[in-house]
Amino acid sequence: VMAATNRVDILDPAILRPGRFDRKVAVGRPDVKGREEILRVHAKDVRMDSTCDLEAIALASAGLVGSDLANIINEAAILAVENGREYVSQPDLFEAFERVAVGGKEKKDRPMSDKERHIVSYHEVGHALVSALQKNTDPVQKITIVPRTMGALGYTLQTPEEEKFLQSKEELEEDIATFMGGRAAEEIVFHSITSGAANDIEKATNIARNMVTRFGMSEKFGMMGLATVESQYLDGG
Repeated sequence: VMAATNRVDILDPAILRPGRFDRKVAVGRPDVKGREEILRVHAKDVRMDSTCDLEAIALASAGLVGSDLANIINEAAILAVENGREYVSQPDLFEAFERVAVGGKEKKDRPMSDKERHIVSYHEVGHALVSALQKNTDPVQKITIVPRTMGALGYTLQTPEEEKFLQSKEELEEDIATFMGGRAAEEIVFHSITSGAANDIEKATNIARNMVTRFGMSEKFGMMGLATVESQYLDGG
């Protein structure tokens, strides 16, 4: 008997004893080689021109799973058709990656006042500047203030140069600093703050919480496990 679940945490221990479901195959998120192979599987029936570099998309898409990668290829094909082309190009793939990873299409017709554009511009450049001044952050690939359909008013895209499986305390602190760079720029330039940093604060807080509760990086609490990961194959909360 073969079975699959993404809620291992709620299975009855009785069925997991030796002689029952005793052979477990954990399917985690794919590494860069796995992502490239998954992209190739979904791309085999799609016409692609010579500019397409699936390795670059695989490297940029760290953390995405198979269904996300399938969506990238599908979105790229739709983009090519929308623009009246017979072949998918690298810009199509990269735009498709942004749609899947960042959230939705560009919404160029969303009405934003000049003041809001001004604030978002400084906010995103704040992220980019802080990132550029750190030693261990991923290089900035793109900065945009074109809103997305999923709510982002702009974003700064960083893509890794290599796959990482470990992060040092210094790297995590630099990530937090980069997330805080947008809010800091708003304060310095406008002497005011907006709700635009909500997602940045959420991500930075999540990193800080894990540093204290799971990674033993707090001087106050030291090497203590203060949290466990439930439903690791779902939301990882």
